[in-house]
Amino acid sequence: MTEVPELRTERLLMRGCREDDFEQYAAICADREVMRWHGEPRGLEAPEAWKSLAMWVGHWELRGFGHWLLELPDTGELVGRAGLYYPAGFPGVEVGWTVSRAHWGRGYAPEAARAACEWGHRERGLDHIISLIEPANTSSIRVAEKLGETMEGTFRRGEYDLLVYGTDLPLPGAGTRAA
Repeated sequence: MTEVPELRTERLLMRGCREDDFEQYAAICADREVMRWHGEPRGLEAPEAWKSLAMWVGHWELRGFGHWLLELPDTGELVGRAGLYYPAGFPGVEVGWTVSRAHWGRGYAPEAARAACEWGHRERGLDHIISLIEPANTSSIRVAEKLGETMEGTFRRGEYDLLVYGTDLPLPGAGTRAA
């Protein structure tokens, strides 16, 4: 089984999933306002949240990279997830993020996304990254722009037309370290 490396940013521990994370993760996924940007306007019920968590574990196994859970080191609270994603049919490796509504506006998404990009460049040799974003999701567009991403086009995923933002790696600046 692939071991997920731990990363530390200024305020976050980025780590792999554990079974005891499920309740906190499911609560984030149940929030309709959070999940509407992921094509799930009704949120996810517990069985779907479990499948989502298992998918992130499997992505690490199949691709050697994936999403990390974002934990506040002082409290152990999960604030979301962020990382790299490249399922079949995607136009490139995506950096993505999901942050619980209680933690919106605190800069956790760009902090974690930057760390994931730096790791992907350093450890997996990635030289370009994209983000697929719902056009009305102005908050995620701002995060992408903070990473230096610019609009590259559109991509149709199922019934959704998404904006493709992208940038070359490495990103300017540094700041992550292995835990």
